[in-house]
Amino acid sequence: MKTAARKAAPRAKKPPKSVNLFEKSDCATCRKARRFLQKRGFRIKYRDIIKDRLTPTELAKLIGKHDHEDFLNPRCEVFRKKKMKDNPPSRREAIGLMAKNPELIRRPVVVAGGRVVIGYDENGMIRF
Repeated sequence: MKTAARKAAPRAKKPPKSVNLFEKSDCATCRKARRFLQKRGFRIKYRDIIKDRLTPTELAKLIGKHDHEDFLNPRCEVFRKKKMKDNPPSRREAIGLMAKNPELIRRPVVVAGGRVVIGYDENGMIRF
């Protein structure tokens, strides 16, 4: 008795994964993250956080259970002037400051599938 060899069905091409990229358009690190994601076939939804600021509610949701201090940009002038390294603001104060001064948000912020990657982190972005 001969058995017919089963031919593998062609695999359906998976649709590209979508990510939200919160960036500053003229930021070199953000452009680097964008290129990294594009090369891996991600569908990217962009938001320039300088031109289209995040509201305190959006920031609170974005930060979620993460430490709010991870979202603060230590290179920002506001961060240095307020000496936030030595005297970090409360979560509520930090969210208010980031809403008023979007330069204070560490960039890029990449969000997909409930996961958040802050700053340029290839290992974190690969896991999406």
